[in-house]
Amino acid sequence: MHPILKAFIPTANLIQKSSPFACEVVLHDLSHPQRSVVYVAGDVTGRKVGQSFDHLVSEVLNSKNFKDDYVANYFFTKDEKLVKSSTAFIRDEAGEIIGAICVNVDASVAKSLFEMAGNFLKTSENEPDGEQNDDVTKIVLGLIDKIIAKNEGKKLKKEQKLELVGFMNEKGIFNIKGAIEVVAAKLNVSKITIYGYLDQLKKKRP
Repeated sequence: MHPILKAFIPTANLIQKSSPFACEVVLHDLSHPQRSVVYVAGDVTGRKVGQSFDHLVSEVLNSKNFKDDYVANYFFTKDEKLVKSSTAFIRDEAGEIIGAICVNVDASVAKSLFEMAGNFLKTSENEPDGEQNDDVTKIVLGLIDKIIAKNEGKKLKKEQKLELVGFMNEKGIFNIKGAIEVVAAKLNVSKITIYGYLDQLKKKRP
């Protein structure tokens, strides 16, 4: 774990202990995207050290509310729980994004308590607004580079490339403009091949 991320462990514990509701705080080391979770305080979604990120691209980077390296108060469901989540990126001394801290709160009880007033669940729409800022592109390109570079993309067999494409597709990376072209170049294949991989993966789904 990066020393800067390690310094956030007390903060993660403090947030988790201070919440009046069931709360989980997750630290991600984005130098290892496929096993980014390096610390978990509390339990709401069942996150475990060694797992990958889930909503980092789809709900955070792809949100029109992403600004100043964070998005607050987006919602998703997990095991029939309504989860209220907020995520902020963490940068190193050089300004490079090295990780993220994610706070997940079980909002199921809060929903029933505050449904009339709507205070706790107040949020902005998280739908993409069609405009993609340069910072989002840079972050996603960095993720792609780390995912593929660690696997020496051009030397991989077809099955290994297919697995990496499946991982990136699952994480929503191909929803970001230009991602397919970048991945194709790093894997030394054509865009058509990437689309073919995606089609194969789609057919394999139960």
